[in-house]
Amino acid sequence: MPETHQEKETRNKRMIVAITGASGVCYGVKALELLNKAGIETHLVMSKAAERTLHEESDISPADVKAMAHTLYPTKDIGAAIASGSFLTEGMIVAPCSVKTMGEIATGITSSLVSRAADVVLKERRRLVLMVRETPLHTGHLRTMTKLSEMGAIIAPPVPAFYSKPKSLEEMVTFTTARVLDLFDIHMDINRWS
Repeated sequence: MPETHQEKETRNKRMIVAITGASGVCYGVKALELLNKAGIETHLVMSKAAERTLHEESDISPADVKAMAHTLYPTKDIGAAIASGSFLTEGMIVAPCSVKTMGEIATGITSSLVSRAADVVLKERRRLVLMVRETPLHTGHLRTMTKLSEMGAIIAPPVPAFYSKPKSLEEMVTFTTARVLDLFDIHMDINRWS
């Protein structure tokens, strides 16, 4: 069967997905699911704290999440492909993004592969989207977000949209994650504003 236009367009596209320990690991899992559906090659790094949060918030095992990715990297592997600017990607989604990770990225002090890969994405002027999952926010958080925005990152807290009239939490998570993928020109079939 010949390739469709979308298959040709997405072939060889790579996306880095990082899942950190903030509440909301469902967003990272959904990102992997939707990217796979779109035919995008996924490169996953998942922190130990994310594995703990996954256990607390979900019935999915870390092994099941890791199996969803095309390539998996340990958080301490600073020599991984995604730690190099010569490894071409469309960019990176950190879903959810903890305040700790956000702070590391903002300062350039990269103590893990998550923050190192994000630093590389920024220096290469690729798209970096941080689904920062914290509330309420103090002035330090807001200043860090401003700094990251000035550096080129997109701050996209997972705020639900109710105009899509979600009937379940699953629909809400899918809609929010699909809207983040829009930022990479990866468009999923969702109930959009008409």
